[in-house]
Amino acid sequence: MDFMTDRDVQKWEEDGYVVLEGLLTSDECDELKQRMVEIVDQMDVPEHCRITFSTDQEEQLKSQGNADYFITSGDKIRFFFEKGVFGEKGEFIVPKQKSLNKVGHALHAHEHVFKKVTHSPHIQGIAKKLSLKSPVILQSMYIFKQPGIGGEVTPHQDATFLYTEPLGRVLGLWIALEDATLNNGCLWFIPGSQDIGVSRRMVRTPKGTYPLTDFTGKEQTYDEEKFIAAPVKKGGVVLIDGQVVHRSAQNTSEDSRHVYTFHLMESQNTQWSPDNWLQPTEDLPFPALYTK
Repeated sequence: MDFMTDRDVQKWEEDGYVVLEGLLTSDECDELKQRMVEIVDQMDVPEHCRITFSTDQEEQLKSQGNADYFITSGDKIRFFFEKGVFGEKGEFIVPKQKSLNKVGHALHAHEHVFKKVTHSPHIQGIAKKLSLKSPVILQSMYIFKQPGIGGEVTPHQDATFLYTEPLGRVLGLWIALEDATLNNGCLWFIPGSQDIGVSRRMVRTPKGTYPLTDFTGKEQTYDEEKFIAAPVKKGGVVLIDGQVVHRSAQNTSEDSRHVYTFHLMESQNTQWSPDNWLQPTEDLPFPALYTK
């Protein structure tokens, strides 16, 4: 029996997203969480991530360092922090394990337990059920949504950041490693919004210019009443069309909402935009999903 049913496919096609429970066991979720605890314990935090500057010029240098750290993270494991977790001398003012917003963007390539999940039979089965012929893995992230400080993710489309020609070739898989609820920041979607097109893009700026990325086009405003919540239990996965509009609220609860998420692209007859912030490298071309 397929993990994803024909009815799931129909909902996916109509709404631009679908929740599938039971992708991972509780133990498999805990294995990913435990490995991330070890990664964070061993992390090296670059100085430009730590220091709080007092002048505008220095602040710009810090921002430039952070921007370079981000834009070159596609083939590495790097650390991205919540606001306000460092003091003026660069020291942690919250516990290290509770300081991070996310870790990305190549866990699928460098960490065995994440690679195993990414290439698992269930994931490959989902891709085949959706008729993906030559899917490749674009990026992966571990998102923490820390209790009390996990920030809001405003309404957006993944294709703004991961743009292809033609559109409709990017699929996000958002795996809940803990229950994602209305209280701790589950996803919300506008069903059917995958058909409205993409009016805004984040692009690389010309080489040698700063900032390193910029937005083109106009950000749309969305009717709050159209958003539908998509809570998911620990071990479940949300499939996300690259064009569907989604968001998540700030986590004001006492419960974290850890997630492992990654994006696939159907590479057959698809052009990956050279303007995207994320680019394949010699060290890490986008790996094929259907190999281990």
